[in-house]
Amino acid sequence: HVQLVESGGGSVQAGGSLNLSCTISGNMRSRHCFGWFRQVPGKEREGVATVESDGSKRYSDSVKGRFTISQAQDTLYLEMNNLNPDDTAMYYCAARSSCVGPWRSPDSYEYWGQGTQVTVS
Repeated sequence: HVQLVESGGGSVQAGGSLNLSCTISGNMRSRHCFGWFRQVPGKEREGVATVESDGSKRYSDSVKGRFTISQAQDTLYLEMNNLNPDDTAMYYCAARSSCVGPWRSPDSYEYWGQGTQVTVS
């Protein structure tokens, strides 16, 4: 079992930056893959960024060039720059033990954090 705990959310003005962290603990295999998702009320959970087992990174078109995902040992990070109101959402860290299937699909992930709110005004 894997435990994920997000932190770093908050309120920021448009054009500002926030850095999210996700602390990873529990029984993990070295080939777990991790991702960041976001969700606003009434909409589906959206894949934002992922780190694959080979270290490669992928981003949704809406955040490419503004967000950076990284991982250092037991922490997953999401650096968010040039934020705009459309980035307002609850952000979730996710993990999957089998790095197959579409990375953008929430159904591909087994483990989720509780979420951290990001509000851009």
